[in-house]
Amino acid sequence: MTFQKSYTKRYLLPGWFHRWSRRVALAAFITAISLQMLLGRTYAADEHVAIASIDGPIDPMSARYLANSIDRATKDGAQLLILELDTPGGLISSTRDMVESLLGAQIPTAVYVSPPGARAASAGTFIMAAANFAVMAPGTNVGAASPVAVGGADIPETLAKKINEDTAAFIRSVAETRDRNVRALEETVTFARSYSAIEAVDLDIADFIAGDINGLLQQLDGLTAETASGDVTIRPSELEIRNIKLTLTDDILNILANPNIAFLLLMIGGLGVLIEVITPGLIGPGVIGVIALILAFLGFGNLSVNWVGVALILLSMAFFYGETISPGVSVFGVGGIICVVVGALLLFGGFFSAPDIEEVRVTVNPVLLATVTGLAVVSLVFFVRMARSGGGSSSAYINASEGELEGEWGEVVSDLTPSGKVLVAGLEWAATADSNNVIKKGEEIIVVSVYGEVLKVARLIDEVE
Repeated sequence: MTFQKSYTKRYLLPGWFHRWSRRVALAAFITAISLQMLLGRTYAADEHVAIASIDGPIDPMSARYLANSIDRATKDGAQLLILELDTPGGLISSTRDMVESLLGAQIPTAVYVSPPGARAASAGTFIMAAANFAVMAPGTNVGAASPVAVGGADIPETLAKKINEDTAAFIRSVAETRDRNVRALEETVTFARSYSAIEAVDLDIADFIAGDINGLLQQLDGLTAETASGDVTIRPSELEIRNIKLTLTDDILNILANPNIAFLLLMIGGLGVLIEVITPGLIGPGVIGVIALILAFLGFGNLSVNWVGVALILLSMAFFYGETISPGVSVFGVGGIICVVVGALLLFGGFFSAPDIEEVRVTVNPVLLATVTGLAVVSLVFFVRMARSGGGSSSAYINASEGELEGEWGEVVSDLTPSGKVLVAGLEWAATADSNNVIKKGEEIIVVSVYGEVLKVARLIDEVE
């Protein structure tokens, strides 16, 4: 009991400290709540004009960016979202997503085709028509929204008719929703009509022409827009303008969506995994290969990729592996080279590509295609020969500790066909069979030579004989 009292007196803080600490905590809490309420009111009342910008083909990244921009502008209290648009066309699936975002926006939206000389061609026609306000800069044009096949291939007549009818119905529904000239917009699909800015305003496709953002805002002042949350009258001419930029994630995905980079990553990934399979134990090529494949498929998700081309390139890797386990020059090697070349040519076009309303062909640079394909074939020939020879016997690759393994006996852990795993000196090693032989699991072997961390081995009974 005595100890308890002395302990309390010695270690507990004074009573005045507890009283003041409670008061300070209460004051801090009240201040925090007050600031939150004050900032909340100020934040909500901080109306502004948000500006997003798309300059290039319409793809999944464009649809994602627009949806995020509308969501962000709505949450930040924007009175109006303006989308500056300059596009040659794009994917119909992404176009539908963007039209859905614009029609479902809870704040007024305006699509501004700019700068002078820009266009809202093909897919851009649908996007411009879907906004509350369609505005064009002088010298711009809109239209030519007829579907075409990705890669420029001809569409069979029956299929073309079905696609045209569906696309025409799509633009009619958008025009009716926004009270625009249905016939003029439909003809951009059925007859590939294209209109200048003046013609678009005269035909009631666009609302007016504006030389710049300030001129646009002045003409919008006092107008009423029908949004998903009701009618809204806007007065944006005196409001602050804020640009909505791409996030870091969007920037990375945009880089990966470059067809040349996506193709390069696919080849690096396939080669890396194949090299790891041919010469197990290197680890590095396998890790790099898997990462490259993941990044490549992220890029393909934002491109109009032909999956037949992807499948052919991956199939070529299987053929090259088959070459490592077959004696001499076989059909596998030739088949692998053919698959790489044909797959690369079909990667972003050709057979089995879906029709779209795009005017831009996504292709791999021919010089890059030829260079990468050539390097891939040379690299694979090198590693195939290395796998067959067990990595060679050059002493330049043998250090002291590994050199001591020569002549050691061991046991096969996984079949050598000719590559696999062996147990030597109490450790598991990657190994290849000498003379391209197949050595089964459980058989005894002897180490003939060492290449890095890959052992070249022979069946023990063969060596003894």
